[in-house]
Amino acid sequence: METITRDDEQQHLMVDVDVIEARSKFRVRELTRDSETGVSILSRVCLDIPKGLIVGIIGPSGSGKSTLLRSLNRLWEPPAGTVFLDGRDICDLDVLSLRRKVGMLFQLPVLFEGTVADNVRYGPHLRGEKLTDTEVHKLLNLADLDSSFASKTGGALSVGQAQRVALARTLANEPEVLLLDEPTSALDPISTQNIEDAILKLKKSQGMTTIIVSHSIKQIQRIADLVCLLVNGEVVEVLKPEHLSEANHPMAQKFLELSS
Repeated sequence: METITRDDEQQHLMVDVDVIEARSKFRVRELTRDSETGVSILSRVCLDIPKGLIVGIIGPSGSGKSTLLRSLNRLWEPPAGTVFLDGRDICDLDVLSLRRKVGMLFQLPVLFEGTVADNVRYGPHLRGEKLTDTEVHKLLNLADLDSSFASKTGGALSVGQAQRVALARTLANEPEVLLLDEPTSALDPISTQNIEDAILKLKKSQGMTTIIVSHSIKQIQRIADLVCLLVNGEVVEVLKPEHLSEANHPMAQKFLELSS
């Protein structure tokens, strides 16, 4: 068994190694953040994110889910010695290089001016590289869009299509990790399924490590390999999706009951 322990409070979070035999991509240790008024947002969070798996982060609103996610690519700057990528403290890494490795997709897609192809080429262009049409089409296909979308503009797209273009744009940076913050909350069921299919395709084809924040228990059960339950800024459960009903924390039980 792999165990994450807070000895002083005698709390133990345990996950079967047979589920996560790959080494950890991220290690989070004693990550804490308070608001400007002194309210705890994250409280000594300890968590391992296994390489190549999809990890869901769920919990009530205000539990610190987005803050935890943003700490992983320094959109919120974590304290030194608390977040490690492949064993290296992310505070020691160049922030732009880190964000290319750890791409993020937000709740509402924002596309730049120009065509879909222009958007997909944006990241490589900043590095002095130019993607060929074939490379753009391949990235669109990874995001579950066909090549005909390359010449379209943002105004011609649905929200779901724009979200998949934003995903393709993120993938153009060749990230090792995807951070997804409620990426389907504004989408219809069909668009939601398209995004989920794209996430699963990336795991299967590229071994992509994905961390997704979602309020949808059913979505997490559909796509996640592992679920982290965050309540009041604390990791209270780490479970397989099929074992969510076995959560022990009272707040976790209530949240799961109302969400299911």
